[in-house]
Amino acid sequence: MINEQDRESLIKYRIGQANDTIDLAKFLIDSNKLSVAVNRIYYGLFYAITALAIKHKFETSKHSQLLGWFNKDFIATGLIDKRFGKILRNSFKNRTKGDYDAFVTFEFIEVSIMHNEMVEFIQNIENLLKE
Repeated sequence: MINEQDRESLIKYRIGQANDTIDLAKFLIDSNKLSVAVNRIYYGLFYAITALAIKHKFETSKHSQLLGWFNKDFIATGLIDKRFGKILRNSFKNRTKGDYDAFVTFEFIEVSIMHNEMVEFIQNIENLLKE
C-alpha cells in the first residue's frame, strides 16, 4: 500500500512525464519523425491518465484496463467531455498502427492536430488533479 506522500510524488512524476512528452513530441514533429511523435503523443496521454489513476487509487498494469477505467469513471459520467474520450481512443489506435503495422505513414498536419489535442487533454487532466 502506498502512503499519501508517495502518492503525491508519483502523481507529480507522472504529470511531469506527460508535460515533458509535450515538448518531445513537438520536437519530433518539427524533425519530421511523425510515427515516433504519434507514439509519444499517446504516451503523454497515458502518463496523464496514470497520474489520475494514482490519485483515485486505481491500479493496473494493462493499458486497456486503464483506458476502460478512465472512460467509465470520467467520460461516461460527464466529468470530462466525450471529445477527450475520442482523442484518447484515436491516439491509442494511431500509436498501435504506427508501432505494429507495416508501411504506416502519418501526415504532418494530422500529427500537429494530435499534438494540440494532447496539450489540451493533459491540461484538463491537470485541472482534475487539482480538484
